[in-house]
Amino acid sequence: MNQADNTLSTVAVVTTFNPDLSVLREQLSRTAPQVEQVIVVDNGSSAADSIRVLVEGFAKTHWFSLGENRGLGYAHNLGIGKALEEGAESVLILDQDTLPEADMVSVLAETLVSSSAPDSRVAAVGARYVGAQSKKCFCAEAGVRQVIPADVLISSGALFSASALREIGTMDEGLFIDHVDTEWFLRAHHRGWRSYGVCDAVMRHSLGERTFRVWLGRWRYLPIHKPFRYYYIYRNSVLLYRRSYPTIRWKQTDILRLLMMFVMFAVFAGDRVENLKMMCLGIKHGVRGNDGPLMSEI
Repeated sequence: MNQADNTLSTVAVVTTFNPDLSVLREQLSRTAPQVEQVIVVDNGSSAADSIRVLVEGFAKTHWFSLGENRGLGYAHNLGIGKALEEGAESVLILDQDTLPEADMVSVLAETLVSSSAPDSRVAAVGARYVGAQSKKCFCAEAGVRQVIPADVLISSGALFSASALREIGTMDEGLFIDHVDTEWFLRAHHRGWRSYGVCDAVMRHSLGERTFRVWLGRWRYLPIHKPFRYYYIYRNSVLLYRRSYPTIRWKQTDILRLLMMFVMFAVFAGDRVENLKMMCLGIKHGVRGNDGPLMSEI
């Protein structure tokens, strides 16, 4: 189903940082036909000119360069702001390596509209991702239209209601990278908005550079990141623990996740010494209340 068949005006926002150009080209070729506009915000890539040439080769696609890495939240907010200025009724966020299926946007848009009854407030609906980490799935068998309530969604593949963005506000730029989406959905939930995962809306997406398989009651697949990412994961979790709106259930679940990651990546997998250093520094800075980019060990 093309954009003309959708019941919402949708603008897609893509943030790039040193992307694989072949993957980005494939993404834009899949996304542009499904939306009214694509806004690409580059976060200081070394090959920014090549990205610009690629992006400007697609119709309905606009490129903005930040010149430096201002963080995911800042880039998202710039794109969201441009989309709302253009009158978008919904905003689709995509990571640079997310590949939507041909009907993903139309399925999300239909669900967002059908779920938004006059007495309900739906902040966003998110696509189901297929990739190396998608071994666990709450969806039923294929052919069954299923919408699942979600406390949080990953930002990539999420279709945000414009009215929700205006009321709830945009992303917390101080978190810089990790938990930017988590924080927004926790804030939305606290203010009475709901979100859903949509099983029939499908995208190809990966979390992390690769995965680590571990048995913890069942086989689990943990995404492995570069060490600096663990700084932001741990720091931003601690920052969120200090806020009033995250639920006790979310905090308990997240603490267990961080403990599991600490054991896996500080003891068994990856660059263990550097991982441990970044995790501990993240906790330290989270307790201090530091946000923004990691500048120095202060």
